[in-house]
Amino acid sequence: MVGGLRQTLGMLFLGAGLLSMAACSAAPAPTAVPSTATPLPTATPVGYREGWTLTWQDEFDGPEIDAAHWKHEIGGNGWGNAEDEFYTAEPANSFIENGRLVIQALEQRKQGKPYTSARLITQDKFEQAYGRFEARIQIPFGQGIWPAFWMLGEDISTAGWPDSGEIDIMENIGREPDIVHGTVHGPGYSGANGVGAAYTLPDGAAFADDFHVYAVEWEPEVIRWYVDDMLYNTVTPADVAGEWVYDHPFFILLNVAVGGSWPGYPDETTQFPQRMTVDYVRVYARP
Repeated sequence: MVGGLRQTLGMLFLGAGLLSMAACSAAPAPTAVPSTATPLPTATPVGYREGWTLTWQDEFDGPEIDAAHWKHEIGGNGWGNAEDEFYTAEPANSFIENGRLVIQALEQRKQGKPYTSARLITQDKFEQAYGRFEARIQIPFGQGIWPAFWMLGEDISTAGWPDSGEIDIMENIGREPDIVHGTVHGPGYSGANGVGAAYTLPDGAAFADDFHVYAVEWEPEVIRWYVDDMLYNTVTPADVAGEWVYDHPFFILLNVAVGGSWPGYPDETTQFPQRMTVDYVRVYARP
C-alpha cells in the first residue's frame, strides 16, 4: 500500500516535470530589440572649409604668442612709409588675451619715435604659394591709425621690394572707419600706383565695431579679395602695369602702424591705446 502510493506520487512528479519542460521548450525565443540610440554627431574640425584643405593655422589659444609661428620685426625706421611708431617685441605691444592675439599701439616714446606698436611676421617659419589666406579681425580706429593683414614674397631679401611682390589682404586708414582696401604691389605698380579696390560697409557701420573675416583666394593668374565671404576685388595679370610676380611663396604679416604718408598722423581726436584683435589666422590649399 505504502509502496504503491510512493510509486503513484513519483509518477505524478515525473509527469509534472515533463509538462514543465515541454512548456519551457515551447516558449518563443526572445526577439532582439533594435537600438534606438542616436549616434553622436561628428564634430566639424576647427577651420574646416568645404573645397579647401587647411595647411596652417593659429587660433591663439596658448598662453603666449607662438614662437614657432611668428617673430617680431623691431625698429622705427619708418618702413618706407614715414611711419611714426617704433615696433617692439614687448608684451605691452603684443600679447594673447582671451584666446586672441592683441597688437596694441601706445603713445609712448621709444628710440626717438612718439608711439610703440608691434609687427608680427611668419618669415622663415611659414610661407605658401597659392591658396586661401584669411583672418578674423577687429581693427582699431582713429586718425593716423593704420592696421594691416598682408603678405610679402619670401624672396624679398634677394629680389627686393617691390620685385618680390606684396599682397595687401586688408588695410584700413583710421580716417575711413567704414572702408578697407585690398591691393597688390609689384614692379611698375607699387606705392600709390598699387592695383586694388576698396570695400565699404553698408549703412555707415564701422569696421572697428565688430570682427570681420578678411581673405584672399590666390591662384596662378588671379587673386580675389573677400570681406565676410563677399567678393569685392579681382586682379589678374592683365590688370597690372608690370610683371606678375605672384608665382612663388609669400609670408604673412600683421601690424598696426601709427602715422605715415598715406594715413597721415594722429591728432587731438586720436585716442590711445589702439588695439587690433585677431581671433585666428588660417591658410588653405586646394586639395
